Amino acid sequence: MSDFSRVTPPTGGQWGPPDQGYPPGPAPVAPAGPAFDGHGAQQTRPMPLVPDTPAGGDQDDRDRGAARLSGPLFRDEMPQEPMPSPPPVAPQPAPSPQPGDGRSGGAGAGGAGTGGKKRAGRDLRAAIGVGVGLGVVILASLFVWKAAFVGVIVVAVVVGLWELTSRLSERKGIRAPLVPLAVGGAAMVVAGYVRGAEGAWVAMALTALAVLVWRMTEPPDGYLKDVTAGVFAAFYVPFLATFVAMMLTAGDGPWRVLTFLLLTVVSDTGAYAVGWRFGKRKLAPRISPGKTREGLLGAVTFAMAAGALCTHFLIDGGLWWQGLLLGLAVSVSATLGDLGESMIKRDLGIKDMGTLLPGHGGIMDRLDSLLPTAPVVWLLLVLFVGG
Repeated sequence: MSDFSRVTPPTGGQWGPPDQGYPPGPAPVAPAGPAFDGHGAQQTRPMPLVPDTPAGGDQDDRDRGAARLSGPLFRDEMPQEPMPSPPPVAPQPAPSPQPGDGRSGGAGAGGAGTGGKKRAGRDLRAAIGVGVGLGVVILASLFVWKAAFVGVIVVAVVVGLWELTSRLSERKGIRAPLVPLAVGGAAMVVAGYVRGAEGAWVAMALTALAVLVWRMTEPPDGYLKDVTAGVFAAFYVPFLATFVAMMLTAGDGPWRVLTFLLLTVVSDTGAYAVGWRFGKRKLAPRISPGKTREGLLGAVTFAMAAGALCTHFLIDGGLWWQGLLLGLAVSVSATLGDLGESMIKRDLGIKDMGTLLPGHGGIMDRLDSLLPTAPVVWLLLVLFVGG
């Protein structure tokens, strides 16, 4: 009964056989406490001493000692089995890349989807319906009563200012005063229609002064950035739109405005169509990754062809070669205008300026190409055929 290997622990387990689990060397350390003999009688036995490894012993001996003290001492002290891993999930196919930046315009979009299919990243039905509706309103007011079209310009300017100032406040905390901008912007358009360029400049100066004074009624914190944004908004939206009203004052004013609108729309459409189908090389990836050089080429080609036709058939005294130059200038200014607003939206961290027009975004998302193109068309037509 003195054999240490026959000692049975109180838990009912048993020591492992001598030939299993223990390499040659000192015996494992037994748990402290009373032992029991074969008849259940309690016996007091001294704990066997485990010799320490000499400080200068061989490294292999120390390694074997560490191996002996590792692992379970009892058979029922087995390590827990690892939790079963979840079944593998089948990888989902990646979505097809969407060409363009979600709408037509600028230098077009490029890129093909999986399987050779391409899709436009917008609601085409809503976009076409809204475009047709806007076209009907514009044409009806343009050729029925000029003053009504001036009213359409004023409404577009006020809504555009509201969208721009709202996004500046939401995303950047810039509080450009809307009231003096809206009143001054409307006055600017009317003054340009009634008094020409001189009236537009005077109204612009008075609007900037009104912005400076209006902002003084609030605390001075942020005054400089607020008035700077206000003056920028006054120039960017109503002042540039005033050139459309000044086109209208000519004898063939409605046809000049129609030429301006057609060339801008054709430029955007040509850029979108060519870029969507053939676009591969990025035009300005840091500003608008969807626009391509092929799209810009499509915009130039379509706009120049439309310019030659419009100038020859719609403009009094216009020549076809003048239309080519006009179309080239429109395609460049429309693309730059689209990229300019893309820069603003990227700085603000938004995709669209608003949601007023389904399939298009906001009013400002439709004016981005028109606003910088208006002074270009007005100036070239004055140079080509006079005021």
